[in-house]
Amino acid sequence: YKYRDSILPLQNLMAGRIITFQCTIYNEPGVLNTVLTVFAKYNANLITVSSSIPNNGCATVTISAETAEMTGSLEQFLQRLRDLPGILKADILAG
Repeated sequence: YKYRDSILPLQNLMAGRIITFQCTIYNEPGVLNTVLTVFAKYNANLITVSSSIPNNGCATVTISAETAEMTGSLEQFLQRLRDLPGILKADILAG
């Protein structure tokens, strides 16, 4: 990720930072719970969780989490989210 005149590795974002993730999920029972369970398993401390009103069977969920105590790499975490059933898209929005 680019910050001014340097490019930082994705893993450097995790060092005591708050990162905002955005996921597009199917509006089905249990999908959001599954997403939040992944955050818990990686020891990411949730700060905020907000969701759009579902449209065409999908909703956008924005989650801010403190990553100082997060286990595993950020790349592994994102891939785990992307591999979940009911997830259309998972990305870092800000961090």
